[in-house]
Amino acid sequence: MLKEKLQELNELISMYKTIASTKPQIVNGNFIKVGSAEYILANGKTIKREEIIKNGGRSSASIILPITENKEIILIVQPRVFTKLGVGVELPAGYIDAYEIGKMAALRELKEETGYVPKKIIKVGEYYQDQGCSRALNECFVAFGCQKQKKRNLDDDEFISEFLCNYDELLELMDMNYICDAGSIITIEKAKKYLKKL
Repeated sequence: MLKEKLQELNELISMYKTIASTKPQIVNGNFIKVGSAEYILANGKTIKREEIIKNGGRSSASIILPITENKEIILIVQPRVFTKLGVGVELPAGYIDAYEIGKMAALRELKEETGYVPKKIIKVGEYYQDQGCSRALNECFVAFGCQKQKKRNLDDDEFISEFLCNYDELLELMDMNYICDAGSIITIEKAKKYLKKL
């Protein structure tokens, strides 16, 4: 990767890094709740399990690997306060609302977070976020021929920048642990057969 590209990314990381935080308090809050239930297994045993319930029960998400007409991949840089850097370099993603299917959420999130609209979008896979304590099922998409058409429409608590790179740079960013979230890594892996053609 060119030094200038890496410097640009490091500047974005510095800009989005969390400076300070208050001491965490454990709460059964508005966004995350913990449910508990007993389940009877096929062998007749009963087990008790806790479930993480996010976003009012709508915790499944869409992750999008957007490719521009110039064959650049769109990443986003945003605060991720629980990471080592305090910042995430990742693919656009977002929760699937109750009225949506995964593809609708992918198109909506891509437009909201980046302003880009694709000519074509395909689903390349899905995976559970953490099947030991959540029913959240993430869907992975590749969006082709993305063009900047709209202004971003960020939520009040979103603070995001875009970062464009080519396929080789994308893999390099994964190797260097800039991209280290499960959603991005799994989506990139599931999309490799499409990316190798870039």
